[in-house]
Order: sequence, then structure tokens, then C-alpha cells
Amino acid sequence: MKTLYYILDPMCSWCYAFAPVWQKLLKNLDSDVHVEYVYGGLAPHSDEPMSKSMQEMLENTWKAIEKKVGTQFNYDFWKKCKPRRSTYLACQACISAKEQGKEYEMIKEIQKAYYKNASNPSDRDTLERAALNAKLNVKQFSSDLESQKTITLLEKNLNRRRALGVNGFPSLILKSDNQYYNIDIDFTDYKNILKNLKK
Repeated sequence: MKTLYYILDPMCSWCYAFAPVWQKLLKNLDSDVHVEYVYGGLAPHSDEPMSKSMQEMLENTWKAIEKKVGTQFNYDFWKKCKPRRSTYLACQACISAKEQGKEYEMIKEIQKAYYKNASNPSDRDTLERAALNAKLNVKQFSSDLESQKTITLLEKNLNRRRALGVNGFPSLILKSDNQYYNIDIDFTDYKNILKNLKK
């Protein structure tokens, strides 16, 4: 059995841009490849408003992605929400959803809330709505979201990301016969990634 580690943050804009290709790749992976999500955690918990310069930097990143990949973003986010540089709670939401077998569904719902619906996944109520949309048991999800178990699991994810030597998201690493291989990301064609995996 091979393991394909997908290192991401659910609030990472490049991960959102990669989502359509990732979805196709998932459908075409060999049956002996086990997928494991590793949450890299872009930014720890914070109640501080995001600085104007950080907001401008992120908005410019969205525009660069639109130009390069064609991904659409909802810029109403910057008007409707009070942005914070805080993604750990969204990572914990995905870990909590994994407990109910809905990890990938939660990743998609967080990305949709953030980038399509201009809601802030740094906020608990956005994550609870995402859990509802992903058809989770919301009461269980709310209890798990900030539990010690979930916090410990996030720490394990962060340590795994460090051990894999990953500093950018999204990243793919294949483990095969105890060897680790960096797999180049292609934002437009899953077939190129498949070719690299087979190599």
C-alpha cells in the first residue's frame, strides 16, 4: 500500500484553486494508493483584525490565481467580513469531521463558504454551518471542534508537515516502500500528476 499525503490548509487560496484537479485525481488514483490529509496550519488562533497590508497581499494573490488558473473568488468577503489571520480552527473542523467520516466534505464546504459565499471560516458559526451542509452531526461536531483530542491531533498534523519538510500548500508527497517522493502539483491537468505518481 502506498500513501499519498496531501498537505493543505482548508483556508489556503491555492488549495482552493487546486480543488477541481484534486477531485479528478482522487477518482483516478490506483486502488493501492491510500490518501491522507495533513493540515499544515497557515496561521494560529488570533482575534486580531488582519492588517490592511495582509488583506491587500491576499487579494492580490486571489487575482494572480484567477489570472493563472481561472479560479473565481468572491471579493465581497473583504466588505462583509472582519478578516483575521487565523486558520487553525478551520483545520480543527476538518479533523473533527474526520471523526464522522466526512473529512473531504468538510474541506469542500469550508472552501465554498470562504471563497464562494464570502463567509469567514475563522469563525465558529461559519464552521458549524459548513458542518450542517456536510451532513455532520452538528452537536457532536461542536463538541469535538475545540476538544483536547482535536487540538492534540492538529499538533500531530503540524509535526507531520514539518517531518515531511513541507513549507508551501498545496503539496503532495508519495510514500512508497518507505521512500518519500515530492509530487509536482499541476493546477490544470490531473493526468500530469498521475504520470508523476506512476513514475
